[in-house]
Amino acid sequence: MDLIIIAGLVLAAIVVLASAVRIVPEYRRIVIFRMGRSKGSVGPGIIFLIPFVDRGVMVDLREVFFDVPPQTCITADNASVSIDFLVYDKVIDPERSVMEVEDFTGAARGLAITTLRAVVGAMDLDDVLSKRDDINRILHEKLDDVTDRWGIRVMAVEIREVVPPRDIQEAMTRQMAAERMRRATVTEAEGHREAAITRANGEKQSIILRAEGERQSTILQAEGDREAAMLRAQGFALALDEIFKVAQGVDSKTMTLQYLEALKALGEGASTKFVIPSELLNLAQPLVANAKRALEE
Repeated sequence: MDLIIIAGLVLAAIVVLASAVRIVPEYRRIVIFRMGRSKGSVGPGIIFLIPFVDRGVMVDLREVFFDVPPQTCITADNASVSIDFLVYDKVIDPERSVMEVEDFTGAARGLAITTLRAVVGAMDLDDVLSKRDDINRILHEKLDDVTDRWGIRVMAVEIREVVPPRDIQEAMTRQMAAERMRRATVTEAEGHREAAITRANGEKQSIILRAEGERQSTILQAEGDREAAMLRAQGFALALDEIFKVAQGVDSKTMTLQYLEALKALGEGASTKFVIPSELLNLAQPLVANAKRALEE
């Protein structure tokens, strides 16, 4: 019987000792209440609590998030939209997070819903659909102002989806299709314009090249004609010079024989009338004189 009592006392001591020792990790803190009064937060490391006197509440310092389910909101132009988003927060003051609010996650979720409806109610539908970043910023600022007194800091607010009414979705789909058609038409027109400009530039370059080729051809032909004319003139001048040199050594008898050959060629022709220049008669006088002298001898 004594052994059983001793064993029970030892077991009770172990249980009391186990409840008095807490190991607090780096990402957590423990808020100690001694006889109902807060003694502040402690940790990390090994923490000793007075049995039956101290009570510890563990607080996680890591950043957490909670999901706000889709909320139907009415915009300033009386359009209904469904919005759901995420809120990221973390504890910055463990003692206040325990003493100032019972469930800070639930309180922050309710606050986020009411704030979202107030923000969306002051905006038109087009702004709600196009200005998500502005809505995120406004929600972040308003939530952080309220949760700061709880020792909670809102790190970010991110809208996940905005769903407008079905008729507005259909109108947006038609608008997107029309916009795509417009862009396609503009792109096609720009392509045709670029192609026309390219063809015009090509034709212009082709005309320029043809004109340049014709000009070069004309210049080369003119230079060739000029060179040919110069060569012909030089040849004719050389021929005249040679004739002049030969004519310097021809005597009257030789010239007379040439005149006779010319008359002979005239006589052999088919013509019956001959026009003899008077200069030819003058040139024939030496021939007559030579013939006369030959008869006298």
